Amino acid sequence: MLPTLGLACLATATAGFAQPTWAAPPENWPAVKCERYTKAWGEALARFGRKGLGQPFIDSHEAFLASGCSIKGEVCPRSKEELDLANVMIIMGMNQGMASTFMPFACPRT
Repeated sequence: MLPTLGLACLATATAGFAQPTWAAPPENWPAVKCERYTKAWGEALARFGRKGLGQPFIDSHEAFLASGCSIKGEVCPRSKEELDLANVMIIMGMNQGMASTFMPFACPRT
């Protein structure tokens, strides 16, 4: 266990350092995330194509984008290709600073 004095020294020692650029999100962070995600979606489709992607997957994902990325949990990957693309999108989103809760992917429990 660290003594209280140790924590106070750490706070004092780091007080002069600039905050990292990622500490404060942009003013309209939801719109920025959606813009980044939309771009990543286009890049992923260009790279991997649409083979194996069902129309319901494409349609529900397009609805997510059209909503300004506000509809959550409506895109259900069912095929291997859909699941692979969803995983790629999650990784690309995380690399852009989005939390996994931003992603539209979820399937109803049966």
